[in-house]
Amino acid sequence: MDISIFVFILVGFIAQIIDGSLGMAYGVTANSFLLTIGLSPVVASASVHASEVVLTLVSGLSHMKFGNVDKRMVMHLLIPGVIGGGLGAYILTSIDGDVIKPYIAIYLLIMGIRILYKAFRPTVQHDREPGRGLLVALGLTGGALDAMGGGGWGPVVTSTLISTGHSPRKTIGSVNFSEFFVTLTESVVFILTIGLTHWKIIVGMLIGGLIAAPLGAYLTMKLPAKAIMITVGCLIIFLQLRTLYLLWF
Repeated sequence: MDISIFVFILVGFIAQIIDGSLGMAYGVTANSFLLTIGLSPVVASASVHASEVVLTLVSGLSHMKFGNVDKRMVMHLLIPGVIGGGLGAYILTSIDGDVIKPYIAIYLLIMGIRILYKAFRPTVQHDREPGRGLLVALGLTGGALDAMGGGGWGPVVTSTLISTGHSPRKTIGSVNFSEFFVTLTESVVFILTIGLTHWKIIVGMLIGGLIAAPLGAYLTMKLPAKAIMITVGCLIIFLQLRTLYLLWF
């Protein structure tokens, strides 16, 4: 399939605008678009995570600089996240793409519904720190689903912690900082198993993401988070319903 690099630049741009505005959903959004234009689940996920390595490093260091990183939270998220991400990436490369594609679409559909649900659900914040067991479970689950679904670390881990009332600033900063190591692990597994043959997708998405990064930060100040979440949730739901329709009908 010969797709112009400008398509991948546009995908990276849109995904990073959303991620920069919400602090999550780069992978879910990008993977939704890549699956829609016909890429296999393993190539889509590998491309998303390879492009994310640079973006998550910049994001994580920025959060650390501004004091948004909770070391305790990172300690309990990082190792389980790396283990879950590595296993998820390996499992994805061992399964026929045509077999797993409907399940990935259903997973992403659920993520879209979850984002939409959170847009309308008020959250009461509190000062309690998340328990170690919750962080470990979220790290393993978020890492595995992130690798197999091409995204989900933010929607699973960040959304769960914020929805239970934990500090949004510390949660977003700590989850973003941990994400670099999870993404790096997944990318290494993908490269070792399927090689680095999808460079055009990676470069295109990286260019688009870097162009969009400052604009996403600007939109965070100007647009209400609820409006962005509603738009993203509806977009992801639409893309996955379209994918499932084409697969089943």
